[in-house]
Amino acid sequence: MPEAKAHVNFVRIAPRKAQLVADLIRGKKVGEAIAILRHTPKAASPIIEKLLNSAIANAEHNYQMDVNNLVVSQVYANQGPTMKRFRPRAMGRASRINKRTSHITLVVSEK
Repeated sequence: MPEAKAHVNFVRIAPRKAQLVADLIRGKKVGEAIAILRHTPKAASPIIEKLLNSAIANAEHNYQMDVNNLVVSQVYANQGPTMKRFRPRAMGRASRINKRTSHITLVVSEK
């Protein structure tokens, strides 16, 4: 079964938040997945929609797949490096703020 991939690395969104959106489209047809992402009010949905469009273009251009038969076979968000920042707190202390990043991968395949 031929498949086409698209990756995006070092996205400034926490993997937990990206996984919530990724779970919505896993196993869906490509057109249905785009519709779901357009109407999901999450910060990760435009990122994953752009990634899905890239995977569709890869499938069409590099592997000559039929766009109408494509299905989102895999989508996952792994943890990337965390940027550590510090915030001043009461009584001269400081607390750490973790700015997490994600590596998101999306795979489409023909049904």
